[in-house]
Amino acid sequence: MSIESAYIWMDGEFVPFADAKIHVLSHSLHYGLGVFEGIRSYEQPGGGGGVFKLDEHLRRLVDSAMMCRMELNYTVEELREACLDTLRKNEFSSAYIRPLVYLGMGGMGLGARNNPVHTSIIVWKWGAYLGDEGINNGIRVATSSFTRHHVNANLQRAKITGHYVNSIMARYEANDNGYDEAIMLDHSGYVAEGTGENLFIMRDGIVKTPPIVNILGGITRKTAIEIMEHEGHTVKETPFGRDALYVADEIFMTGTAAEITPIREVDRRPIGPPGPLTQMVQQTYLDGVRGRVDWMKDMITTY
Repeated sequence: MSIESAYIWMDGEFVPFADAKIHVLSHSLHYGLGVFEGIRSYEQPGGGGGVFKLDEHLRRLVDSAMMCRMELNYTVEELREACLDTLRKNEFSSAYIRPLVYLGMGGMGLGARNNPVHTSIIVWKWGAYLGDEGINNGIRVATSSFTRHHVNANLQRAKITGHYVNSIMARYEANDNGYDEAIMLDHSGYVAEGTGENLFIMRDGIVKTPPIVNILGGITRKTAIEIMEHEGHTVKETPFGRDALYVADEIFMTGTAAEITPIREVDRRPIGPPGPLTQMVQQTYLDGVRGRVDWMKDMITTY
């Protein structure tokens, strides 16, 4: 996988990939205060690209910046056009899109408040986040020894760069122990989410997912709920412990990068291959983002 592209959008200008640089004294590099989004575009029937739920992602970006008291210099409408223009400029019909808002050089220290706010939009080609094997046959996961942030420790509704140190440590631990991904528990011991994905379980036809309390309310999570409800399933947003994972009939993760990824094993307890619910959600999602599901077409911004 290469993350290179021809151009990166930086503060309203297209900059050649090799020249897209920031200063080593940029505040966000030192202290982790920045916000970002992960968005995907997919090639559509008849050619051209389409970005799935673009405005929802950009609204969350704006909300994240507001919660962090970062004065964003662009509206959702301006960011939308910038994303589409960046895709066009790089001639990508399918791509991962990374808007990033960060504090530049100026004052240092935790109390610095007047550093310039910069915005960049980066696009690159990205396949299955957890691998084609994982998408097709499911992944192996382990419960992490790292606890997800307490609801009052951070701004959980904001997608903040520094939050992901917690996730990186959990992912390293899982990978070093031979697993594909980690499942993180909250401060009370309930299942929270993966390191960058939300989580669903099903047992005896009942579907559950952790509530949006101390987790990021994923846009793909919301889409998966919409798909299941469209097909007549009721999804309960309720806390549950990791023991519920061990006896689940099906488990899958959701995320813009991960898409719909089945889980076949948790803490060396076999769950089994992707089941019918997981397969339905996954296929509907993968068809929907590519413009092949009628009721989902309005969720796509074409270019």
